Amino acid sequence: MGVPIYSISDLARELDITTRAIRFYEEQGMLSPERRGQERIYSPRDKVALKLILRGKRLGFSLAECKELIDLYEPSSGNRKQLETVLAKIGQRRAQLEQQLLDIQHMQLELDTAEERCHAAMAATT
Repeated sequence: MGVPIYSISDLARELDITTRAIRFYEEQGMLSPERRGQERIYSPRDKVALKLILRGKRLGFSLAECKELIDLYEPSSGNRKQLETVLAKIGQRRAQLEQQLLDIQHMQLELDTAEERCHAAMAATT
């Protein structure tokens, strides 16, 4: 039995995304299906790339970062470079989120202070 192939509708159904999204990722150079006339034929590598894109999006990675990870996909090497890069990006993303959390907490304190001042000013006028 040969290497499995997928149509665009197969991938869309299996990964629960739209065919339009798949075509967009193709336009971005992130997928490279073969063509048989007008039909796109996707390989297992394309399916893995789509999974990486979807996972990367869930983790907050940019499309450029997802493309970088796809370009590093090399199963024959055990994907070590790709995995190291993912770990580094996870660390960066975690640091960004921690900073955003601190910024949100600071903003909440500012809102609390402003709210208290408004209540105090209102109480003073009654």
